Amino acid sequence: MAESLDAVVVGAGPNGLSAAITLARAGWCVRVYEANETAGGGSRSEQLTLPGLVHDVCSAIHPFGASSPFFRALPLEEHGLQWVHPEVPLAHPFDDGPPVLLHRSLAETARGLDRDATAYARLLRPFARNWEALSEGVLAPVLRIPRHPLLMARFGLASLPSAQRLASSRFETPRARAMFAGLAAHSTLPLDRPLTSSFGLVLAASAHAVGWPVARGGSQCIADALVAYLRSLGGEVVTGQRVRSLDDLPPARATLLDVTPAQLLRLAGDRLSGRYRKALMGYRYGSGVFKLDYALSGPVPWKSPELALAGTIHLGGTMEEIIESERLVGQGRHPDRPYVIVAQQSLFDRTRTRDGYEVLWAYCHVPHGSTEDMTARIEAQLERFAPGFRDVLVQRHVMGPAALEQHNENYIGGDIAGGSHEGLQLFFRPAIRLSPYSTPAEGVYLCSSSTPPGAGVHGMCGYWAARKVLADAR
Repeated sequence: MAESLDAVVVGAGPNGLSAAITLARAGWCVRVYEANETAGGGSRSEQLTLPGLVHDVCSAIHPFGASSPFFRALPLEEHGLQWVHPEVPLAHPFDDGPPVLLHRSLAETARGLDRDATAYARLLRPFARNWEALSEGVLAPVLRIPRHPLLMARFGLASLPSAQRLASSRFETPRARAMFAGLAAHSTLPLDRPLTSSFGLVLAASAHAVGWPVARGGSQCIADALVAYLRSLGGEVVTGQRVRSLDDLPPARATLLDVTPAQLLRLAGDRLSGRYRKALMGYRYGSGVFKLDYALSGPVPWKSPELALAGTIHLGGTMEEIIESERLVGQGRHPDRPYVIVAQQSLFDRTRTRDGYEVLWAYCHVPHGSTEDMTARIEAQLERFAPGFRDVLVQRHVMGPAALEQHNENYIGGDIAGGSHEGLQLFFRPAIRLSPYSTPAEGVYLCSSSTPPGAGVHGMCGYWAARKVLADAR
């Protein structure tokens, strides 16, 4: 590498790497610093239980990875990234009766919703059919003129109500209402809050348009492909080197930080204006997660055999149960019957396992910074829908909010989204500014999920931050 750098990036998560790639493609000389020994941030995989079993430490299912406008423009397949699609993206089981299966086919999904078939198809069809245009608008800063204004206006109107209100008004049956509530609960917000419908609509539309794939070999392969492509452009990634202050970095035209406001204050607080520092100190982090990874002696013994077709399973029962679970978490309490998100990647990607073992990934939402052990409550939900689950359990790995934050310092208090998506923070993060990526410190930019469009392994926060850097340089 030349001694003179155009840009340095702190943090080798998907956003930091995407920012570096965008600059490197523009001919800039870029170096990325990562405190951990491996790049990846929220897209890392490790052997957490038995030797030879690959677990996704955080992100596991990647609808936004497969449909990211930025990722699609990169030759990541040439650098080892392969998407594997489960036969069914999502299943939602109940105590009695068959589960709801969210198929790639919108028509097939609608047929399984009985009296709500027409209502579901009418609601999702315009967004699933126009997913490429919708995702381009959703994964962009809010203060940008959309290329498809009518579609975005239609989506905005549908997204305004709370998930509770939309599900209750649009659907007649408990099955359709519960399925939509489970989708919307990915917001990590109480489901009576405005705009929580947007999460359900986006996730359902993405399932029909691109599916909910896993990365063959583990989510780490997404980061590895990004690193390999960056290096092919002449960029450099330095791992195992913690940056404690901007003064630790070599001189460069631009510094991009894949960190949240708390770390930004530590790294550059003395260079920031008082007004901006105050805004960062008022930034709201969201609820945390409590995560379990399992080594199993065989497949999960689901009560409904159809669940073996699904990559992702929502364990929450009825809409009312899911609403109550997320309401309690929002109040700082721990539900007895938590809403649990489960991924069974090894059923569809055998590179992650050996000798007949299966890996399972599960988490529930907990209050920010919680120290409560939710293992027994998560496993009670698993046993509820898969009697005999404990009989196939060989080993578990437990990560509460503190362990998650230790693994990835951006997960403040166990918040894996880089900050709450409630209210204006859904659109304006980390502060209300014309450019969310620039800071008052000259040449210093933020490129993490604490900027638009927010959480997810899509690289778009880094892409847009780098675009801002290039625009300022011009």
